[in-house]
Amino acid sequence: MKPIKLLFIACSLLVTTSAHAEKITIAAAADLKFAMDEIVTAFKQSHVGNEVEVVYGSSGKFHTQIQQGAPYDLYFSADISYPRELAKIGMAASEVKPYAFGRIVLWSNSMDAAKMTMVSLTDPKISRIAIANPKHAPYGKRAEEALRTSGLWDKLQPKLVFGENIAHTAQFVQTGNAQVGIIALSLAVNSELANKGGYYLIPESLHKPLEQGYVITKRGAGKPLAKQFADYMGLKTARSVMTKYGFVLPGEVK
Repeated sequence: MKPIKLLFIACSLLVTTSAHAEKITIAAAADLKFAMDEIVTAFKQSHVGNEVEVVYGSSGKFHTQIQQGAPYDLYFSADISYPRELAKIGMAASEVKPYAFGRIVLWSNSMDAAKMTMVSLTDPKISRIAIANPKHAPYGKRAEEALRTSGLWDKLQPKLVFGENIAHTAQFVQTGNAQVGIIALSLAVNSELANKGGYYLIPESLHKPLEQGYVITKRGAGKPLAKQFADYMGLKTARSVMTKYGFVLPGEVK
């Protein structure tokens, strides 16, 4: 009888654990790809049995999808104005919190971008320059601002190719469909890209700040795991990962 009792107890514990397991889905700006993957891995180690799925893409498109009922419990935007707009129309279950400031860089898979400046983009040898689509991608908006401030936007129009998001923009350069791209620093410092010739950090004075923010969506209301993950972003473990990928954290001196 004893083995049977032990088996019954073990099964009961399994059922109890499963009953409390949760799943959340996060919509995250593409610039967070490498940083968020690390953060989620660490988070799951202390929340065993729970599932965290992350979908990466354009902040602007996620903003639209959430309003249309997309099943996202948390929304991490590369432009804090998007989650603020959701909060204003009653589609948020928490206050909007800033989590980082992003930076943009020139990056190339075939040229030494570390030796470049914005003027380098006018070089006749460069026939394709990739940026994220300014219509819905915050990094694309900042790229356009930097080019306009530099007096290069009109001149470089024939060279520009547009990615759906900042990760797609980097892929254009990786595959040779563009010689240079204006991408997120958080992508350029990843090991997949970091050994390809360096990058040029575009001066912040050329564009508006890339203040980024997150919110628990209305769909995520009442989900303890969503609140736990949001809180985790403020802990030292998560903050150190963000710093590792070049993000400037709120309250830090730039």
